[in-house]
This record gives sequence, C-alpha cells and structure tokens, in this order.
Amino acid sequence: MITLVSTIVLLGVLIFVHELGHFLIAKMLGVRVERFSLGFPPKMVGKKFGETEYVLSWIPLGGYVKMFGENPDEEVPPGLEHRSFSHQPAWGRFLIVLAGPAANFFFAFLVFWAMFAVDGVPHLGPGVGRVQPDMPAATAGLKAGDRITAIDGRQVKYWDDILELVREAAGRELEVAVERDGRILTVHLTPRLVSSSNLFGEEVQVPMIGIEAQGDLVVEKINPAVAVFYGVQRTWELSKLTVLSVVKLIQRKIPFKTLGGPIFIAQLAGQQAKAGLLNLIFLAALLSVNLGILNLLPVPVLDGGHLFFFTIEMVIRRPISLRIRERAQQVGLVFLLMFMAFIFYNDLARIFTGSESVSQPPAVEQNENSGPGHLEPGR
Repeated sequence: MITLVSTIVLLGVLIFVHELGHFLIAKMLGVRVERFSLGFPPKMVGKKFGETEYVLSWIPLGGYVKMFGENPDEEVPPGLEHRSFSHQPAWGRFLIVLAGPAANFFFAFLVFWAMFAVDGVPHLGPGVGRVQPDMPAATAGLKAGDRITAIDGRQVKYWDDILELVREAAGRELEVAVERDGRILTVHLTPRLVSSSNLFGEEVQVPMIGIEAQGDLVVEKINPAVAVFYGVQRTWELSKLTVLSVVKLIQRKIPFKTLGGPIFIAQLAGQQAKAGLLNLIFLAALLSVNLGILNLLPVPVLDGGHLFFFTIEMVIRRPISLRIRERAQQVGLVFLLMFMAFIFYNDLARIFTGSESVSQPPAVEQNENSGPGHLEPGR
C-alpha cells in the first residue's frame, strides 16, 4: 500500500508541476485553456471553473493541457484569434511549450533550496577511514582515524577539499597536515595516477593517495539567501548528469537494460517512502530534473520536438508545412510507443529474472575517487 500511494503521489506531483507550467504561461499570454488533465483518458472526475475544466483521469502516466485553437485545422471564430494557441506568434508558442520542462527544473530547485535552507548542506568530514596498502598515504604513515586538516597550507574542512587538492596536484608532492590523538603531524606524499571506473563504468586515470572517507557527516548551516546558490548548483549538477547519461546511452557506453520505467519508479518510490519523507521528496526532485531533460529532447510529440519546429519557424519566418509536422508526429509517436514498450520489458525483466535489483538514487560515495555525495538528500 505504501508503494502504491507513494507512486501515485510522486507521479501526480511531477505531472501537475509540468502541466502547470504550460497552463500558467498560456494564461499569461491570453490563450484560452479548455482542459487541465492529470492523467490520460478515460476521465474519472472533472469540474469546470471559469473557462477551464479540471480533470482527473484514470491512466496516471502523464497529463495534458488542452488549449483553444491548438489544432491548426480548428476553426477559430473571428475576433477570437488572440485566444487561440495556433494564432500566437512563434515565440509565444515556444514559451508555452518550454514552460513545462522549465517548471520541472524550478520545482527541483525549490526542493533543494528548502532542504538546504532548513537542514543545511551535508558534507563528508575529512576523517580517514580505510588506508589502502601500498599506496602513497600508507607509505607516508597515514592511519585510519586520522583527520586531515590542511594540504599545502590550505585549510581542509570537508572531504571535497581533499579531492580537489589531490586532483590539482597533478603528480607533485603534497604536504599534508594530519590530526592524530590531539596532535598535528605533517607528512609528505605524491598522488599516484590509478585506473578507476567512473559513474558510467568507463575507465579513467585519476590521481589518488589511497584513502577512503570515515563517513562522518558535517552539516554546514547556511541562510536562505545562500541556499539559493546551492539549490541552483544542485539542480545544475543533476541536469548535467542526466544529459551526460543520455549521451552515454546513445554512445552505447551505458547499457539500455539499465533504463527503468513506471514499474521501476514505483519500486523506488516505495523504497524511498519507507526510508522517510525526505528521501521521497528528494526522489521527486531527481525525477523532476529527469522529466525536464527528457521532454526537451528534439523528438516529435515531446515538448522538445515542438520547440525544434518553433525555432525553425522563427529562423525562416514562416511555419513548417502541416504535412511535414503531421508526418514527424507520426514517426515520433511510433518511436515513443516502441521506447515505452522496451522500458516496460526492462521493468518486467528485472522482476521475473532478478537480473537487476532496485538501486538507490545516487547517494554518498565514500571513496577517494568520487567525492562526498553531491546528490545526497541531506540526511
């Protein structure tokens, strides 16, 4: 029951945020919105307020905003052209369509801003956990339980600071100040280039000294104004990660079997709901960024496909022919249906073969190569 409820709430919030973006900008530009629907038909319940019918439908895998004059073939009575979507200038239609993905990014930003403003920014502390044998840190005498306080005279407060300074060293010797049993010791070591796998399973050369984080969490308290910066930063990091993931999928450097659909999202939602409300909210922000990025892909029937055509229209100063757009929509729809079928197949394969277990959203990485959890929800 927890999984079912959390999935419905999670999908409902993401769909509502996305469609609300389209709705608000359409209203702002004077376009008449005839229907605002959460879910796809058949209709469950609905109520009309003003000129808009607000509907809750049975299939919770999306939603839509039906605008007056949305179909170019639709007859628009004289004098009502300014209320019609298709009669808006290209830049107006562009803004209305762009508003959906933009709302997803804004929602993610608000979630992260609120988390950081209330709870502060979580960092891993500079405490040393495991020291790898035959690596520079072990040779220099570092031990588990040590706490690194400075590198080359620069103060170290968090594990991130260690990673940054080691990577900047580029093979030169470092002077490392270490706190041990209340005393400050100084050791010298030179980072070694080591082959390691990155987030996408690719082998890269990384300068390392051979330590892992102790795992102690240090929370940096910040005011709401500073939290704006961290909220934007976290949203940007997730966006870059999502775009890079799409690129790696296209390059076949990430296997397609790792993709998940509604069933996988439901499993994650139930898992995170049981772990706590904060985890579920973080998952909503993470998926909101994913939804925003994926909707911007230049695939007909997605927002990105419409934006592509509107951009061409603004450049050549005339609309793309209706026939070309219809053909593109048909191709896009076939592609989308095939993609959804593949995603459902992946979800079912995980369940029946057990080949892929449900994974947590990106969280704290405590080894020297990856850094202290840029995607950690905060607790």
